[in-house]
Amino acid sequence: MPPTERVLDVREHDGDPFETITDALDDLSDGDSLRLVNTFEPVPLYGVLESRGFTHETEQVDEDEWHVRIEPAE
Repeated sequence: MPPTERVLDVREHDGDPFETITDALDDLSDGDSLRLVNTFEPVPLYGVLESRGFTHETEQVDEDEWHVRIEPAE
């Protein structure tokens, strides 16, 4: 099966979305990626991603919309 990109939009999430994000990362299959959509740049998440073996690319697409593409490091 070809790799897929899952999308997790946490802009309307009630409370801290950290657990929702880590659960989505745990559910990724080999080769898949996750596009996180948020209202701010999630800088505190970057260290967690690195420690868990993920890389990320961040893009600000609007004043209050950030996309972070997360994938397993090679």
